[in-house]
Amino acid sequence: MICSYGLLQQEEELLASVDWQAIVLDEAQAIKNMATKRSQAAMRLNAAFKMVATGTPIENHLGELWNVFRFINPGLLGSLKQFNVKFAAPIEKTRDKKARGSLKKLIQPFILRRTKNQVLEELPPRTEITMKVEMSEEEASLYEAIRQSALENLAGVGKVEGKGEQHLKILAEIMRLRRACCNPRLILPDTPIPSTKLAAFGEIVAELRENRHKALVFSQFVGHLELIRQYVAKEGIPYQYLDGSTPVPERKKRVDAFQAGVGDLFLISLKAGGVGLNLTAADYVIHMDPWWNPAVEDQASDRAHRIGQLRPVTIYRLVTKGTIEEKIVGLHQQKRGLADSLLEESDLSGKISAQELLALLRKES
Repeated sequence: MICSYGLLQQEEELLASVDWQAIVLDEAQAIKNMATKRSQAAMRLNAAFKMVATGTPIENHLGELWNVFRFINPGLLGSLKQFNVKFAAPIEKTRDKKARGSLKKLIQPFILRRTKNQVLEELPPRTEITMKVEMSEEEASLYEAIRQSALENLAGVGKVEGKGEQHLKILAEIMRLRRACCNPRLILPDTPIPSTKLAAFGEIVAELRENRHKALVFSQFVGHLELIRQYVAKEGIPYQYLDGSTPVPERKKRVDAFQAGVGDLFLISLKAGGVGLNLTAADYVIHMDPWWNPAVEDQASDRAHRIGQLRPVTIYRLVTKGTIEEKIVGLHQQKRGLADSLLEESDLSGKISAQELLALLRKES
């Protein structure tokens, strides 16, 4: 039986009443959060054999790995509390090599990890280019005003709130700053200040179209994607569009149309198009803003760089110079080593402390 995660949740009672011989969860990061109904429904399934397949077993923190293992091998990593004390806290907070080595030893016998390069030797080459975009004076002034305002708003944070609230307040301010890096209109809808990043995007697209290339365009912000969509429509560029609100039948129609040659660009929100799509009609990928976790970006890029792709794939990452975007890209490089040592060539952003988040808002690196 082939079943979607949505149907698993709806028919939880029925599916949990069956003794299955085998269960395979594809894109198993879908059950990473133990608090979700989807994860709870999955945990109730009974089978003699369980297996999961995922390209991102850890997207944010080690607790997600614990939950996936709770499905395939309950008890191996202990309770969540035990896991946090023995592994998650020492590994994520103090980079404890001994704890990391112990965890790797425990999980390795249950992991078959093969990278795409090992399995698909015939794939064409993939080139990644980070483009630094320089803000205009007006954009830089707006960005600095938002940054100063954020620091003022957060001056007393931590004295009254608990850790969770503290994180949320800091993340809300960071979110505003990240939006300001994309386009001033995401902060001030009626502002006449033009977006340098949008102009840089326009130059890339003009060159790609001139040379008859097609591109996937990703942003994590649907509002940003909408502004890009308006620009593309105004320029008369044929395109397809997909975000989380696109109905499933319509989603398939747009994917099929793009693959058949309808549209030079496919505008996609990162979460809606990060997995499960085959878009080999494109040989360029443009990431309009950096995501916390580079593994999620990589999975999105893999929509074009996969079986069936015959041309070399080029991936552009647009990063606004001298801003929080550069610091996020810096965090990618710092944090990669942790999961490399656990899963070999996977990724782990790790839990970021309140102090690390605040450091992203400050001017000094």
